[in-house]
Amino acid sequence: MGFVKTPEEIARIEHVMANPRFVTAEMLNVDFLSDPDVVAHILPPPLEPADQPRLSAMVGRWRSNCVGDYCGGAIYVAARHEGVEGDYVLAMYMDADPAIIFGRDLFGEPKKQATSQLYRAGSTFHAWVDRAGTRLIELRADLPEELGPSEAGGNNFNFKARPATSGAGLEEDALLTLATFKTTIYAARAGTGSVTLAGTVHDPLDELPVTSVLGARFIECDLAAQSRVVTSVPAQDFLPYHHGRHDDWSALDTESAALTVAG
Repeated sequence: MGFVKTPEEIARIEHVMANPRFVTAEMLNVDFLSDPDVVAHILPPPLEPADQPRLSAMVGRWRSNCVGDYCGGAIYVAARHEGVEGDYVLAMYMDADPAIIFGRDLFGEPKKQATSQLYRAGSTFHAWVDRAGTRLIELRADLPEELGPSEAGGNNFNFKARPATSGAGLEEDALLTLATFKTTIYAARAGTGSVTLAGTVHDPLDELPVTSVLGARFIECDLAAQSRVVTSVPAQDFLPYHHGRHDDWSALDTESAALTVAG
């Protein structure tokens, strides 16, 4: 029965989980500098700020060997841990349940459901992420420079944590994970761009100042990923960041509104 997997089925599933691939990807990125104090404030310990207070806003679409086709976007913060440089995934939005669940459970990515679009007209690009009626991320770019194919790598920092069953605190200490990506780039373009961030009580991206834009790029690529646990973080230390990576459940109170109307 499908609810109880056989050893053969488990081996097949876990092989994909250990070797996820995200292919025929199209990603538009705009890199920008922000307030160093803000960057230091939003990075959970033990992550430290990189040399520059750099953030990246990305919108893209992918196919995969594990979660089907999906679209989405993210905000990354340049960080380091014990000499390893990488991007902390501050916020991430996807339009499909498999992509959301897979990334949350396996890597610890702070994925939420949203819609996104990515359009291109020659060297001009326009992309955005919308959630609950708010355009959280909007990117525009003019990318006249063709860079051609290349190979690249990258690191993403995430945290895996669970709320306590009682609703107070975390169930156990959080885990800092490091996802490494091997990227085969088939085509790339570079140039100038702009980023506009908006916010809600659940997604306060408007708290991230855009002090200057460093540049923009668009790539078509395949990505192969692997992830591992780097260290643990005391539950109480990570708790403020954990709640910041999720919706504010207290702001989704429709019971009180209903009682007010009824009264």
